[in-house]
Amino acid sequence: MEIFNKLRHFEFVEQIIPCLEQCGQKIMDIYGNFKVDIQIKEDQSPLTQADLVSHGLINECLKSTNYPVISEESDNIYTKASKYWLVDPLDGTKEFINKNGEFTVNIALMENRYPIAGYVYSPTSKSLYVGGINKNSFKIQDAVLEQIQTSPVADPIRIVASRSHLNEETKKYISQFPRYELLQSGSSIKLCMVAEGKADLYPRFAPTSEWDTAAAQAVVEGAGGTVQDTQGERLIYQKDHILNPHFIVKGN
Repeated sequence: MEIFNKLRHFEFVEQIIPCLEQCGQKIMDIYGNFKVDIQIKEDQSPLTQADLVSHGLINECLKSTNYPVISEESDNIYTKASKYWLVDPLDGTKEFINKNGEFTVNIALMENRYPIAGYVYSPTSKSLYVGGINKNSFKIQDAVLEQIQTSPVADPIRIVASRSHLNEETKKYISQFPRYELLQSGSSIKLCMVAEGKADLYPRFAPTSEWDTAAAQAVVEGAGGTVQDTQGERLIYQKDHILNPHFIVKGN
């Protein structure tokens, strides 16, 4: 297949893309059922059958790679391995429950504490973002592959923020810009908007976990953007705790 040939520099791409499409179909089957079965986890975050089904499919898909898999729904959420998979089977569960379509499936290949390749799949639009630093970034939709890049800063600056977590700290940060256009979305779609030049900036001053950002960070970096903490350091992973610091995603 031509798409696989163009993405052959991404490890295991031929098994990951069909896996994501299968996850997306299963998620949409559940999404179409109005009565979504919701559980509440210990950290008070929601869990649906879609999270669990996607988690099972991805685990099975990645088993043959012989790299450990760390998933939001795993019992074990830490590994000392230098190379491993970091997965969010359903990023944006709140968006899934609210039925606004803004949720994704995220798979990142990690090495030496950073994402080297990322896959972000939107089941509702059937669009897939693939990218990694020094690998370029791409979007696949309707069987068409296109390379994506961040864009020069627009005027007014386009700032994307969380639909569910637009807090006072974020509003204060945004207010420093005299001219801005505020965009809102859920899940890792926000980072992908920066990656493909639809937004210039994404400030995140609310809690996220490593599996929320790793795959999309790879896509942003492959497209020429940055994902940095508030000290200007590249977002790092495999920490003693799974939570990210606050961070800012920037385009070109």
